[in-house]
Amino acid sequence: MKFLKMFVLMMPLLWLAGCSSTPDKGMGEGDVAVEDLSAKASGADGEGAEGSDFGAEAQVVVGEDQYSGSELNDPSSPLSNRVVYFDYDSDVVRVEDQATLEAHAAYLSKNPNLTVRLEGHTDERGSREYNLALGERRALSVRQFLMLQGASINQFQVTSFGEERPAEDGHDEYSWSQNRRVEIIYIGR
Repeated sequence: MKFLKMFVLMMPLLWLAGCSSTPDKGMGEGDVAVEDLSAKASGADGEGAEGSDFGAEAQVVVGEDQYSGSELNDPSSPLSNRVVYFDYDSDVVRVEDQATLEAHAAYLSKNPNLTVRLEGHTDERGSREYNLALGERRALSVRQFLMLQGASINQFQVTSFGEERPAEDGHDEYSWSQNRRVEIIYIGR
């Protein structure tokens, strides 16, 4: 039954992905194709997640005060860095961001009452649909990394904004590199 529910939920996404008109991006050197590591937790809506409580997601209101523990605001702490950047057309967590994510995972595992919203973003290249899916894949990659380091699936909300909320407005490589990101936003429960 769960397989059927998952199949029904995934078909429209696959159809949209097949119909999108994206430029030929190809895979760059060092890019690795990522399989969906979220088989047990199927994304932002939380349906199909076995034994998880995504009801807390409905309690969060956009614009509410963000959680700010003292360790999170210490500039010398890796926890003060809450943005992870990605290579072009990639959802693979870069090696240089792994230590930061390990620190966040340790903090989350020590504070099971905390929830984070992982907001996936892309640069402006590609179709709107493709970029929404890529932003979600990036956020799910960060979530998977954090979970493998000890955080609980109940501590996450995944959102993709695609290209809709750029950090930089330019149309050059610097701006694009700043827009290919996942933001880690701590919210209390």
